[in-house]
Amino acid sequence: MKMMRQYVAPYKGYLAGSVVLNILSAVFNIFSFAILVPLLNILFKVNHTVYQFIPWDSNTGFKEKLINNFYFYVSDFAATYGAGKTLFMLAGAMILFTVLKTSCYFGSNAVMIPISTGIVKKIRCRIYNKVLSLPIGYFTEERKGDIIARITGDVSEVENSIIASLSALIKDPILIVIYCSFLIWISPEMMVFTLLFAPAFVWVMGLIGKQLKRSSLEAQALWSDTMSQVDETLGGLRVVKAFNAEKTMSERFHAVTDRMRRKVARVSMRQASAHPVSELLGTVMIMVVLCVGGVMIISGKSLIGSNKFMDASTFIYFMVLLYSIIEPIKELSRATYNVRKGLASMERINKILEAENPIQDPSKPEKLDAFTDCIRLEDVSFSYDGGKQILDHVNLEIPRGKMIAIVGESGAGKSTLVDLIPRFWDVTGGRITVDGTDVRDVAVKDLRALMGNVNQEPILFNDTIFNNIAFGVEGATQEQVIAAAKVANAHTFIMEKEEGYLTCIGERGCKLSGGQRQRLSIARAILKNPPILILDEATASLDTESERLVQEALEHLMTTRTTIAIAHRLSTIRHADEIIVLHEGRIVERGKHEELLALGGYYKKLHDMQAL
Repeated sequence: MKMMRQYVAPYKGYLAGSVVLNILSAVFNIFSFAILVPLLNILFKVNHTVYQFIPWDSNTGFKEKLINNFYFYVSDFAATYGAGKTLFMLAGAMILFTVLKTSCYFGSNAVMIPISTGIVKKIRCRIYNKVLSLPIGYFTEERKGDIIARITGDVSEVENSIIASLSALIKDPILIVIYCSFLIWISPEMMVFTLLFAPAFVWVMGLIGKQLKRSSLEAQALWSDTMSQVDETLGGLRVVKAFNAEKTMSERFHAVTDRMRRKVARVSMRQASAHPVSELLGTVMIMVVLCVGGVMIISGKSLIGSNKFMDASTFIYFMVLLYSIIEPIKELSRATYNVRKGLASMERINKILEAENPIQDPSKPEKLDAFTDCIRLEDVSFSYDGGKQILDHVNLEIPRGKMIAIVGESGAGKSTLVDLIPRFWDVTGGRITVDGTDVRDVAVKDLRALMGNVNQEPILFNDTIFNNIAFGVEGATQEQVIAAAKVANAHTFIMEKEEGYLTCIGERGCKLSGGQRQRLSIARAILKNPPILILDEATASLDTESERLVQEALEHLMTTRTTIAIAHRLSTIRHADEIIVLHEGRIVERGKHEELLALGGYYKKLHDMQAL
């Protein structure tokens, strides 16, 4: 609830307005019901008392003066204008108070709409921004489907439970307090008797909702499993069909959805029981009070033995107000269950919002707006979560304007090494410097502004070709985008599209070939024009013709830039200024292509295997 208070805090003015309107609604409701008393007492001769005006400055109690004078004015009006006109006057007054009550009730609900919609938007934006800010390492531990489920299902659950209950949580306590206060004012002894039922009422309702939060948490976890299953199926649909595994995947999906169905049914049954139980308890309370009050009216004696007790019409008014409390109590109990259910989803959302981000900017970052000298890895070691050493005391210098290639078998630590330079991860030993400045002493945004990435799997978005090339470059012009596409050997195939640069390429560029997608990612890097270029096996998954076009584009891109290239095909790095050979996290060989071949070591072994 502390987190929810943070979201509600900016809307204090709206909440104050809702409180005021709900108070007015309750007061007008009391006045509208108060009309019943003179109707019964005067028009229908329930009470034959003759009322005399009591001066307002007399020593008589305020309650007695108020009730007496109210009855006096109505009696005087009836005596002057007749019972018929008095009836119309009282009916009109009741309609007026009802209009005022319903107007305030509508206003209190209308005021809550900006609060509810604003909070939902803020929660979704906070989760999304948190996802953007978290390091890549976080997502190796979390399932993508689970994160999607929290942004969609859990936020919707919070919206439908906690936020939808905000109005009831504000309105119903106000109604209960005002009605109870007025009932105590009418008859303290009857209200004390009535309140004896409150502990039992609260205990029974609390018993029903005791495990609702835990069951809701389990249900939302199963919803995450369902979303993860859908995400895996869509991502691996080609493999599912190729291996005729539709039945297997269907059985897995049915199993997880059936578990979720049973859990949701249990939660829904518990939640659905709140209304009938509260209805039953409320009716029992009303009937007990009615019987006790009726006996006292018949006998003319109160609970404490006094001969003075309220008349029948006032008792009916008391019962009407008491019955009016039942509905807000039921709504409040329902809202309480909803809140418990929503808190389970809020806990899951908070696991993302409160996730620690180890990649932090220093409090006073050093300035780094250009690359003029070299990148140095000084005794760098790295392991994931303190496990096996992925990199072990690596020392490497990458001078400005040079091309450094990194090769080695799978699992040697190549990708990890290049991920450390832009701080996708932080080193666990040693340090990395750019122009002599430790990368941890520089703002992450400034560091990554110096670098461009071209990966083995091009990362494209479901947008136009133009927007994909211009991604991350503010204010890019049509001429700049076209120039970058030409350098990347992409302009020709783009212009063959019916809509040219405005062609939408589909999710992850599914409407393009692998070579076309890679050339767009190269064009994006060219447009950014970074001084440092990181290539992660950029041609490894391409056919020969696509590789030739992409390689030409890469050669254009690497001109006058510092390049760090992870190479799968050794033919692409023959002309590198230096080739680094990694084996089990250590640099075992380094030099030019011919020099390494002459050594007859790891590099020659890799070369000979590819030659075969």
